[in-house]
This record gives sequence, structure tokens and C-alpha cells, in this order.
Amino acid sequence: MTTLSPVVTPAPDVSLAPRSNRYGERLILAVLWTFAAVSIATTLAIVFVLLEEGVKFFGNVSIVEFLTDTEWRPFGDPLSEGFRIGVLPLVSGTLLVTVIALSVAVPLGLASAAYLSEYAPARVRGVLKPMLEVLAGIPTVVLGYFALTLVTPALRTIFSPERISIFNALSAGLVVGIMIIPTVASLSEDALRAVPDGLRAASYGMGATKSVTIRRVLFPAALSGIVSAVILAMGRAIGETMIVAVAAGNLPTLTVNPGSQIQTMTGYIVQAVGGEASRGSLTYNSIFAIGIVLFLMTFALNIIANRIVRRFREAYE
Repeated sequence: MTTLSPVVTPAPDVSLAPRSNRYGERLILAVLWTFAAVSIATTLAIVFVLLEEGVKFFGNVSIVEFLTDTEWRPFGDPLSEGFRIGVLPLVSGTLLVTVIALSVAVPLGLASAAYLSEYAPARVRGVLKPMLEVLAGIPTVVLGYFALTLVTPALRTIFSPERISIFNALSAGLVVGIMIIPTVASLSEDALRAVPDGLRAASYGMGATKSVTIRRVLFPAALSGIVSAVILAMGRAIGETMIVAVAAGNLPTLTVNPGSQIQTMTGYIVQAVGGEASRGSLTYNSIFAIGIVLFLMTFALNIIANRIVRRFREAYE
């Protein structure tokens, strides 16, 4: 009886690889490592600057007062009675604009993504998707003046001038929502197209219509990508500057009325810088305190996004 021995293929000798290829790989690895290190170092430098200047601010202002006071008047003599340093009005203004923006961007963005992914022919998709993404390239200062000169007069005509101020959160929120529609639509459309065709075929085979398949199969399967798109858009809305600086006003008010004038955190930063606050003053240092709050809010959003993506991520073979 003849016994067949297994054929063992020898592993390639890496040492025989051309020396130039090995040097090229090392060079590429060194370049990639350098870029990664620069990005990390930049982030750490930003955090260091914010903390360095923020510590000076909180050395003169109680952090409890900063987080709980309901009025924001950081100008003038810090010892005067009119000096108030509560960040809540700025936070509420930022969140009010963000909620309005998401209420516009999420439905329209998801509807656009569903149409581009499941309904639009390839030729139509090839035209509409670049046009949608061009919207993200419009300068935000242009969108701000669009909100002030077109959207606000339209709202004052619809609701009456007594209910809608010339500067208001509603106009700014609507235009910020328009600005972040491409973010929601493009990333959600990519997530929907990544769902395997087998799930679509199984749904259609059970008699489901296309709309039911989108709502009951594709959206749940692409949930991690959709949530990531929404949170990324939310981060953009929170950090938007020029639209809210032009259209929302500069009156920090603790309110939930979208027709009233407000001020966001980024809007205050623009106002303080435009006012030429002297370096080392309390007004100057307050910019960095607001920056710390913004950084912590976006950092928390990123942590939430990562946890949601890990929780609902679907792996397909």
C-alpha cells in the first residue's frame, strides 16, 4: 500500500525580495506614521491651548456659576452687579438651532438617500448625487445672508412680525438644516447601498413592497451607518458659526421660542473676537472656556456614535 505524503509548499523567502521594494515599504510606513502622529499631536495641542487659557478663566470665575447661571454678560467690570457669566443661554441657543436643523435634515436626508439608493436609475443617480453634494460646498456666510434676506422675511410674512424677530433661531436652524442635508443623505445612501442584495431579494420574495423593504429591512440593516451620518451632521450643526452669527443674532437668551433672537456658543466667539477683546482679559479667556464646552460636547457625540456603531453594526459575508 502506497502512502501519499502531503505536499508542503515552502514559504517565500522574504530576504530574496528586492532591496528597493523593502526600502519603499519602509518609506511609505514612515510617511503614514508621520501623518498619524501629526494629527494626534495637533489634537493634543488644541486641547492644551484650550486648557491653558481656560484655567485662567476659571481662576477668576466659579465653574459652578459658569454652568448654572442663567444670564451671560461677560463684558465690563467682573466685580460689577451687571457682570454675569452663566453659559446656559449660549448652550440652549446652540441646542435650539441644532434641534431645528436636525428636524429638517434628517427626514429630507433619509428620503433623499432612500430615493438615490433604491428608486433612482443609475443615470439619474449619477446626476443628482453630485448636485446634492455641491450644496455642502456653498460658503456658510452666503447661507447666512440667504437666511437673513430671504428665509426670515418669508417667516415674518407667514407667522407675523410680532412672533418672528428679524434675528431668530428658526431661520438660522432651517438654513443650517439645509446645509447638513448632504451629510445625512450622502453617508446614509452609502450605508443603504452597502446592504447585501440578498436581503432585498428575500424581502421581495416574501411579498414586501419596495417601501416596506426600505423601512423594515434596509434601514435597520444600515442603522449604524445612518446613526453615524446623523451624529456627524449634528456635530456640524453644533459647530456652525457664520449662519448663526448672521441670522440668529447676538442676544444670549435662555428660551425655547424659535422665533426669538438668541446667541449660540460659536456666535459669541465671533462677537468676542470681532470686539477686539484684549489678550489676557476675562472676555478673551471666556472664548476658550466656551471652546472647552464645545469640545466636550463634540467629544461626547463621538463617543456616543462609536458605541452605537459597535452596538448595531452588522457584518455580512
